[in-house]
Amino acid sequence: MTLREKMHREQQLKTLFNQAQSHAFEYSDNALERNVFPSAQALADLAKFDEPLPANSADAESILKQLHSYGSPASVAQTGGRYFGFVNGGILPVTLATKWLTDFWDQNTALHAMSPITAKLEDICEQWLRQLFHLPDNTVAGFVSGTSSAILCGLAAARYRIFKNQGWDFNKRGHNGAPPIRIIAGHHTHGAVIKAIALLGFGIDNIEWVECDDQGRIVPSAMPVIDNRCIILLQAGNVNSGAFDPMHEICDKANDANAWVHIDGAFGLWAGGTKQLSHLTEGLEKAHSWSVDGHKTLNTPYDSGIIMCCDKDALVMALQASGAYLNFSESRDGMLYTPEMSRRARAVELWAALKYLGSDGVDELVCGLHERAVQFADELATADFEVLNEVVFNQVIISPSEDDEISQSIIEAIQQSGECWVGGSVWMGKKVIRISVCSWVTTDEDVSRSVRAFVQARRSVCGK
Repeated sequence: MTLREKMHREQQLKTLFNQAQSHAFEYSDNALERNVFPSAQALADLAKFDEPLPANSADAESILKQLHSYGSPASVAQTGGRYFGFVNGGILPVTLATKWLTDFWDQNTALHAMSPITAKLEDICEQWLRQLFHLPDNTVAGFVSGTSSAILCGLAAARYRIFKNQGWDFNKRGHNGAPPIRIIAGHHTHGAVIKAIALLGFGIDNIEWVECDDQGRIVPSAMPVIDNRCIILLQAGNVNSGAFDPMHEICDKANDANAWVHIDGAFGLWAGGTKQLSHLTEGLEKAHSWSVDGHKTLNTPYDSGIIMCCDKDALVMALQASGAYLNFSESRDGMLYTPEMSRRARAVELWAALKYLGSDGVDELVCGLHERAVQFADELATADFEVLNEVVFNQVIISPSEDDEISQSIIEAIQQSGECWVGGSVWMGKKVIRISVCSWVTTDEDVSRSVRAFVQARRSVCGK
């Protein structure tokens, strides 16, 4: 039997897919109670994958068995309810099922001609996102891998427009001899924004840094004088404290000066789609571009980032690609709004999430994460841990000790317990625990159980 015949047979018999389903369901059934981080044995067993590249075709069923036997135990159980490290969301069942289906479609979504269904659903998602966030009617959306890429797109559009307004065609002339652009950002700006500034050639040393308050929010009165050469970077959700920059006042000043405002809202922008928390994003609609993830707060599968921009021409021109073979249409051609030409159909999962939840469901999901974060802070404070931030969204900062070395030991003890997983950070020069509540699965008992793990870890390190 030839290799081609072998693969045709595997596709027709469906045995492999049934096996994968069985392994997946077993993994899902155990995710809620297993150690959140892999055990030492699971990590050691990763050596089973060390081998030279095989010369001959392997047995497909044995490949899946190896992945499940040694890969599944070495994964991090962030689909359970007790993973609070980084800002990694869970996954809605409907979006996981959608991903399975679209994996069979295996669509490239650069052009309408490549995938009419994806083009249609990208268009629907764009409309729904405008509605949910109350953005201007001329806002367009591009569906990228994550907020890091979305920020890059937003700042590229800003660069194009700021230069164009000064009579400089950046696409043709580049940076050499170009008029200066001013970059204004708060001291607590996320590293992904700094990376985009460097990649786009603005220069990190050229950033005009702005003072922030004790929650990491930009102080409006500390803003420099704004003019039409400025790109201003605001945050909807500080990665440590969850705090939101004051958008309303700063956007008004920027618009008066014909400057550009980009809002980095990787996880926090979703607050703008709720009733209870929308006050955090007041003035959101006055910016020019926005970056947000679906795979964080909305709990879509990885990877799902979105760039939204109310200057379509700037976004398209900044990300333009050409080629005689490219068949652009009068319908949506997704590559116009993203830097990639080849992209998977990630927007279909986003559509499924928004369709399933509806605006009321988005409100319930997002506010539920906030409620669990508040519970976390309250129970930890009762257990004599110091809460260092105002819990306005889904982030909690805890000081386990005045001694940084002891704090690090407590963090490691929590991680090694297997009960939950949290990460460390530095806040105002102090070693802290950063808690991110991002999964729809997390229950009030998951939080209480995790708090008990905190207490036990402190006792094991400090003896009390």
